[in-house]
Amino acid sequence: MNELSNKLNQVFAGRVVRKDLLHRARKGTNAPTFVLEFLLARYCATDDPDEIEGGMAAVDETLRGNFVRPNESNAAQSTVQQKGSHKFIDKVRVIHHEKEKRHWAEMENFGSKRVAINESHYREHRRLLEGGLWCEATVGYNTVEDDDYAFYIEDLRPIQVSRFDFQQFVEGRKRFSREEWKATLLRSIGLDAGRLTPRQQMHYLARLAPLVEPNFNYVELGPRGTGKSYSYSEFTPYSTLVSGGQTTTATLFYNKVRRQTGIIGYWDTIAFDEVAGMKIKDPGTIQIMKDYMANGRFNLGIEVLAPASLVFIGNIDDSIAENVASTKYDLFRPLPPEFDLAILHRMHAYIPGWEIPSNADELLTNEYGFITDYLAEALHHLFKHSNILSVVKKRAKLSSGYQGRDETAVYKTVSAFMKLLHPDGEATDAEFQEYLEYAIECRRRVKEQLNKRKPDDEFAQIQLGYINKDGKKIEVFCPESKGVEATQNPRGANAQSQEAPAGKSEPENFSQGSPEPEPTEPEAKPSSELKEEHFTIRYGATGFSYQSIFGRYLASAKKLTIEDPYIRRDYQIRNFLQVCELAVQVGTIKTIELVTASEHDYQKEEAVKKLDEIKESLADSGIEMTYKFDPTIHDREIRTDTGWHVSIGRGLDIYQKPDSWLQIGASNLDLRPCMETKVSIFRKG
Repeated sequence: MNELSNKLNQVFAGRVVRKDLLHRARKGTNAPTFVLEFLLARYCATDDPDEIEGGMAAVDETLRGNFVRPNESNAAQSTVQQKGSHKFIDKVRVIHHEKEKRHWAEMENFGSKRVAINESHYREHRRLLEGGLWCEATVGYNTVEDDDYAFYIEDLRPIQVSRFDFQQFVEGRKRFSREEWKATLLRSIGLDAGRLTPRQQMHYLARLAPLVEPNFNYVELGPRGTGKSYSYSEFTPYSTLVSGGQTTTATLFYNKVRRQTGIIGYWDTIAFDEVAGMKIKDPGTIQIMKDYMANGRFNLGIEVLAPASLVFIGNIDDSIAENVASTKYDLFRPLPPEFDLAILHRMHAYIPGWEIPSNADELLTNEYGFITDYLAEALHHLFKHSNILSVVKKRAKLSSGYQGRDETAVYKTVSAFMKLLHPDGEATDAEFQEYLEYAIECRRRVKEQLNKRKPDDEFAQIQLGYINKDGKKIEVFCPESKGVEATQNPRGANAQSQEAPAGKSEPENFSQGSPEPEPTEPEAKPSSELKEEHFTIRYGATGFSYQSIFGRYLASAKKLTIEDPYIRRDYQIRNFLQVCELAVQVGTIKTIELVTASEHDYQKEEAVKKLDEIKESLADSGIEMTYKFDPTIHDREIRTDTGWHVSIGRGLDIYQKPDSWLQIGASNLDLRPCMETKVSIFRKG
């Protein structure tokens, strides 16, 4: 054993195993990784070559005699009847049957859902009641004819970790340097850190991010044979891999017929493999996915909250250099056509899978790493019980120009690395900066592709960076696209050159290592003279209420027409109410016509109730309001009967959601920070 292996055996005795033996044992068997590691720990806990060979033979013999395969269930039950009892390696789950007022054990491959089990087993090992455990179970045959069961468990020994001590895990981590801990994690998934570059190590660790950070949306596209799916199919029992086929609302989110939450409610991570071939039968699934990726919740008659992270992995066959240099194609090209800009914008990180080497024997470790199930329990604990986003936000100093989803993406990625490499929360400034730069790069890769796809400059703010400890602004680039005009400036012009007429936001002018500019004073408000205007509201800008943007253009108008497909959620209807209040203040408006849309019947029903309340309230002020739902509308515009058209790129939804409705800016829109959007005010007729 080398020095690190010795240290692991001392600090985490009984929790580590030689990974090269696992590679040998895996060949020719479909037994789960943690079953093989359990047997290796029993028979091969030595460095003596002869004893190891004897131990490997014992592992093979045990698998042949005790591991039950699904197609051997009938033979296994017959063996128990003939012999009276037999020891099996199988997954055991305990279910409480309400009507019978008792518990029964289910043995997955043994093929019985009615196995009697003593209460002491599931009291001692709670995970038997929470999805099940792989165990060594001695199954006996019941010869009493009057009993309503044929089999019972005589003895049971969990193979997986049945109780996990997180504090012990954290204390153990403190005995290792950061580089030793990185090597340990990489060894635990079978890799030799010494054969990987530091950047490749970060990519492999990034694959574990969705396993520790809830509601983390991750995409990785790269060549075949780089092990993209391993982390989600073999490495942890808390993740599931959805391979090909159709994805439906009922399977993924909620089954209305059964009134049952889909797989989103049962896993820490759901990974969609071969995502290019993903077929979505119900278009409504995409809308629900958008809601879930944005907020970790969705509503299908009932509101469902879930922490599951979503992972999208697949192959990219085109040349990366050609994609980056192309004005027509981008690095999201292999994704399904149903993945529109809204879905892609919700991706927190895009990992460059093309930089990860293909699987090869020379990359595998022959040293000790964590038993897979032990590390899986640690990651699950971090996923479920650790939230350090507030700490990351305080420590990370991002430069200006970030949109809300950009900030969230960076914070969540940094949080994941902190959990993985510093479960005790202790990281140096240099280490934290390394995670921050990687997180910004992963988000910038998303923004660059969005910017190439969108014909206007909604996503043109791709110059993401941070402020270092010396107060210098550092821009972070994606290596594959740095200096490539087709990606950095896809429209051949500076999309950020036009300044807003008011507010505190200024265009970003990055230069490597340049100091952060001093804040500028807000420009004077536009003249009250009515003339056409075209300007940009920058992210974070204030001073832009509906009154200040277009209030003066409503003067003398009698009819106001508002077209916006997104007036259905509470905050969207609240925005519409603010415009109605402005109309009341104008004093001349007698009619308000709203044209909006809804994705689902339940959304329409909820919106109708709220709009009817506003309608009744407007009637008290002498204004008649009408509304209709038109699923074909897309444009967002406000029109007056005097000929003025107000076009706002984001419609009425231009404000950042406040952290609390009891803070400054929550009710006064002039003080509320804005999202970035274009505004055009012009006259027709």
